Amino acid sequence: MLQSTLFRSSQRLVRPFSSAAAAAIAANTVPAAPVPSSFTLQPPIKPWPRRLTPPLLTSLITRQHDPDLSLQIFHYAQLHHPALSHAPQPLHALSLKLSRARRFPLLESLLLRLPFPPGDPTLAAAIRALGLAGKPRSALRLFLRFRPPGVRSLNALLNALVRNERHRLAHAVFKNSKHKFGVVPNVVSYNILLKALCKRNEVDAAVRVLDEMRYAGVVPNVVSYTTVLGGYAWRGDVDSAVRVFGEILDRGWVPDASAYTVLMSGFCRVGRLGDAIRVMDEMEENKVEPSEVTYCVMIEAYCKGRKAGEAANLLDEMVAKGFVPSSGLCCKVVDLLCEEGGVGRACEVWRGVVGKGCRVGGAVVSTIVHWLCKEGKVVEALGVFEELERGEVASLLTYNTLIAGMCERGELCEAGRLWDDMVEKGRVPNAFTYNVLIKGFCEVGDVKEGIRVLEEMVESGCLPNKSTYSILADGVSLSGGKKGEIDKVVLLAMKTGVDGELWDLFLKHVVGNLDGNAAELDRILIENAV
Repeated sequence: MLQSTLFRSSQRLVRPFSSAAAAAIAANTVPAAPVPSSFTLQPPIKPWPRRLTPPLLTSLITRQHDPDLSLQIFHYAQLHHPALSHAPQPLHALSLKLSRARRFPLLESLLLRLPFPPGDPTLAAAIRALGLAGKPRSALRLFLRFRPPGVRSLNALLNALVRNERHRLAHAVFKNSKHKFGVVPNVVSYNILLKALCKRNEVDAAVRVLDEMRYAGVVPNVVSYTTVLGGYAWRGDVDSAVRVFGEILDRGWVPDASAYTVLMSGFCRVGRLGDAIRVMDEMEENKVEPSEVTYCVMIEAYCKGRKAGEAANLLDEMVAKGFVPSSGLCCKVVDLLCEEGGVGRACEVWRGVVGKGCRVGGAVVSTIVHWLCKEGKVVEALGVFEELERGEVASLLTYNTLIAGMCERGELCEAGRLWDDMVEKGRVPNAFTYNVLIKGFCEVGDVKEGIRVLEEMVESGCLPNKSTYSILADGVSLSGGKKGEIDKVVLLAMKTGVDGELWDLFLKHVVGNLDGNAAELDRILIENAV
């Protein structure tokens, strides 16, 4: 009954362990490399210990920064200290070392060359590392090379396949685990299968697995039910999610932070913020500490519900408990506070986060600077910027925001000082930076200086865009259209390339205000024609 219910959907699949598949796996197997003779001539490190024990060998392998040197130590010990050949600790340490260095072909070659099968923990660690590296096929190949593998290796493979979204293959491996691989799945194996089914949105199949686990002698645990709860929450079926949550309570289990968070997330997904808040209150009443994910889910929900004060208070609580919020999460809270007129409160939130040692980046400061400049509080914006500068170099976005605010208020000297500071600290101006400075000069009637900035822009390799020439065309038009200024703008436009729409812009805004002297543009074009 269990077989027919669990794997009805897999009958349509190609048999994953056919002879053709086995041949393909064998063809791609890394051959065992011969041991270099240098390993046998002299010890790879000196002094070599006189009395080598498994813990000492493990320590020697772990301490090396070079994985190749760790491998040499292992081989030398294997050849000159045969009694250590079957010690699992050194092999496990070397396996971890090669995995972290992403030396997977070398790792596979090492395991295949062993005179004995690797232990289940070592094989599981290697399979897990391949899964984390995005190599599910290599993980499967390594698993199939050793018979019978252990249940930890099976679970590592299932996790690797699910992590890399090979859900159907994970289903097939689970189906064949007992009869073809000789491994009896445990509750962890079933939980991974439940996860795969829920990720494929086959929650009904996951529920059948949950109901029938006991026929296989496996008792579901709170993780099993939380996984199914998450499947319902993800698809927006919060009524079913609440029912599963009730089953957890009925079985006498205490839901952990993950179970509460999944239920809150389901309510937030369908816009039932009030119910999510109620669940969080129940969570606190039952003395279950919120996790970092819990805070993130609820803060996002508060922001989506336009509840800036609640979002800010929860962010303060999150930071006070030692969690580090992401820059994006802080930006959402700060932006909402500023949008609702709470720039001062936004500054408090930012200072509170930074005061706890969290580095949230310049995006949060850019948001505050933008809103302060928008409200005309340029001095306060400069103060916030200088606070940021004490701890880290401001981003280009922050500089652009503040320079734009200074230019809008006609503070061109201060904008120039910020420009110099930005360049000195390695931030390269982009088209937006040049454009706001050109616009600033044009708005105060200094078109000549705006053109000088355009020349510097072209010399630096930053290509002007349509906004650049549109700003200058308006500036030249408002200033009366001096001949020398028109010459420079048109020549630079020809040098960098403009389309028909931009030429229409020049004709309308520049030449149209030359008191009938449209021949000036013709002269420039003829003189510079190739």
